[in-house]
Amino acid sequence: MITKEEIIEVGKFLKPHGLKGELNIVTEYEHGILEQDYPLIVEMEGIYVPFYASGVRPKGQFGSLVLLEGVGSEEEARRFVNHIVYMRRRDVAEYLEVEEEELELAEDFIGYEVVDDEAGVLGVLEGFDDSTQNVLMLIRRADGSELMVPFAEEFITEAEHFDDGGGRLHVSLPEGMVDLN
Repeated sequence: MITKEEIIEVGKFLKPHGLKGELNIVTEYEHGILEQDYPLIVEMEGIYVPFYASGVRPKGQFGSLVLLEGVGSEEEARRFVNHIVYMRRRDVAEYLEVEEEELELAEDFIGYEVVDDEAGVLGVLEGFDDSTQNVLMLIRRADGSELMVPFAEEFITEAEHFDDGGGRLHVSLPEGMVDLN
């Protein structure tokens, strides 16, 4: 049985493509990770179920068309639409050629204090909004208001992890971004 601790989110299935059961998938990694013999894991009725890709066609840098073994029609593919896709942590670490412990996930930063190089302390990271193409950090400011800024690798300059839990996420946001909220 696959547990939540063994897996990490790598993408999301979108709509079916064609009549033979292919699915559009957007991943956080280049499509090459899908071409490996790693199972794609989907939560189905509270259970994490592995599926293997029998075919992968790149569609842009982070998108692909995937045909899952055992899925042969558009109707069968529809049950996967909008499902989060996970992979085993060890498989992602192997693909990226890093140790499992080096994999940092966005969720690992929840509760961290967010500090901008120019604006100073922005607040505490409460969560993420992935309802748009760009994932946003939801930051609770000291006055109780909410600040939303993009969660993008190019904005993160450092992450400090404290031994007692929590930490500080240092960012360098473009001028004026903090004022947009």
